[in-house]
Amino acid sequence: MTGSRLLQCEVFTRADLLAEGMRSREITRAVRDGKLVRLRRDRYAAVDSSDDVARAVRVGGRLTCVSLLAMLGVFVLDASRLHVHLPRTMSRLRSPEDPRERLGAVHRAVVRCHWDRLLAHPPTLGLVDIADALAQAIRCQDASAAIATVDSVLHLGLMTYADVRDLFAWLPERYGVILRLSDSSAESGPETYMRLILRRLGLRYATQVNIPGVGRVDFVVEGWLIVECDSKAYHEGWSKQKQDRRRDLAAAALGYSTLRPLAEHLLFERETVVAAVRGMMARRRSAPRSA
Repeated sequence: MTGSRLLQCEVFTRADLLAEGMRSREITRAVRDGKLVRLRRDRYAAVDSSDDVARAVRVGGRLTCVSLLAMLGVFVLDASRLHVHLPRTMSRLRSPEDPRERLGAVHRAVVRCHWDRLLAHPPTLGLVDIADALAQAIRCQDASAAIATVDSVLHLGLMTYADVRDLFAWLPERYGVILRLSDSSAESGPETYMRLILRRLGLRYATQVNIPGVGRVDFVVEGWLIVECDSKAYHEGWSKQKQDRRRDLAAAALGYSTLRPLAEHLLFERETVVAAVRGMMARRRSAPRSA
């Protein structure tokens, strides 16, 4: 079996390997030489396969939900636990690190098991289909996080809006509000959270606005307040900070005010951002108008 074929499939049964032309002794040698990894009984993977996929297969299932979406670059609020989809008949669960060790209470803090019925999308041995992962992530997260995840899937083009709409038709009706509030223009999870705050406050806003002399900004609120959703991943370093300050000065010269909440504020301290926006709006309304 060629290396490229191994990378394409991720996880294999012994029958898969034999069908590719490997002999039993070649499989044994490949495992011994570190070219293949035996994850659990009748499950093998390439040595450079995703670590999370390997861990999910060791448990006895497939990678799913926020774990799979995070691996694809989709925004999820918390991917600290390993989310594993399990067949309903699966009973011999194992540690994600050691297939010889049973999955016990000590592992429940790091492994989240899903037994949900899958959609009509055939899974591979290592992964569920992205539609199934998204359906599980919608049910597994709170509403704001689920909206941000749907936004991210749409923005990245991993699913079309029609595909996502069909998925919601399969989900219970109460989740429909998540689709109605989704917007593929959001370029990050924090932007989704900011949009939800602005909707909550009943403010008019436009997204991804190009301002001559300033450039493209995340939001323009009520025609005068620029909101830029900064995050450490994209705005660290003094050079980037200087560029942002120049943009803020150019915006101020045009009569705009600028607010730059950090990702941590938007994701975990939303009331602080709400209070800041309310304060700026109240101050603007109470300011005396020039003659």
